[in-house]
Amino acid sequence: MNDWASRALEAIEKGEPAALVSVLAIEGSAPREAGARMLVTEDASVGSIGGGNLEFQATLQARKALTQAPGDWRIQDYPLGPFLQQCCGGRVRVLIERLEPSQAGWIAAASGAGRHHLETLLNPGKLERKLLDVPDRTPIGARGAIPMAGERMLEVFGTPLTPLLLFGAGHVGRAISRILDGLPFTLCWHDEREGSLRTDMAALAREATGAVLILTHDHGLDYELTVAALQSQAQFIGLIGSATKRARFRKRLAGDGFDEAALDRVICPVGLPGIVGKAPEVIAVAVAAQLLLLPCFNPPIFTDKPLP
Repeated sequence: MNDWASRALEAIEKGEPAALVSVLAIEGSAPREAGARMLVTEDASVGSIGGGNLEFQATLQARKALTQAPGDWRIQDYPLGPFLQQCCGGRVRVLIERLEPSQAGWIAAASGAGRHHLETLLNPGKLERKLLDVPDRTPIGARGAIPMAGERMLEVFGTPLTPLLLFGAGHVGRAISRILDGLPFTLCWHDEREGSLRTDMAALAREATGAVLILTHDHGLDYELTVAALQSQAQFIGLIGSATKRARFRKRLAGDGFDEAALDRVICPVGLPGIVGKAPEVIAVAVAAQLLLLPCFNPPIFTDKPLP
């Protein structure tokens, strides 16, 4: 669960005054993406909308909201350069709301990992929300008229999770599993020494759709899994090893009938180029950084015509 959501639910349960700050839209350079959230109480904040003067000013406004009735809300625009003297130079539109008990439902439902679609009805004195499928609507930006009471918005927020198959529970595999906490991946981890069967592991590799990391203790098993992964729709196939191992695997794979395009799908040595340390923790950072270069989506905000 997201930290801001956990703290928000706790505040609602205890009847503690709390305000939620949500980034609705950005334009140009901005410190966080649309969908970022921060929970503000009288003496603390959880989560972040990007730090700096933007977050400082939004926190001040959120604390003012704590003096208002539960359900009170406002939308504010922040031009980062001229107004906040932040050199990013972009614009940020935020929603600040005084939380009230009816908001617990959507927060609990949407606070898990993954991408969510949240419709907000901007009723006077109270926001009404529900999770739903995405209809076709026109996205709003950080300029133009601020949405008013009587309008509705559809927010797409959260990060899609990429399935990650990790083969190998050695030092590097364990270091990678630790560093993935909080990153946009769902981990499925297997190791022959931990009871996983080779045939089952190869079957999983052949069905991969996300990322595959092959880091086992056995070069023969590494090769079997590489062949299996090349038969899949995996977006990324990473193989631990040296340039020598890469050359040997490419030669063997070519002899087994794989063409140049297939050979180029196998990234070996795995890890972001330029990070040369060999400690497991260093390799884990390099691999995680390389995985984060995989395609991802930006969460937009949508608006609709005023409600009748």
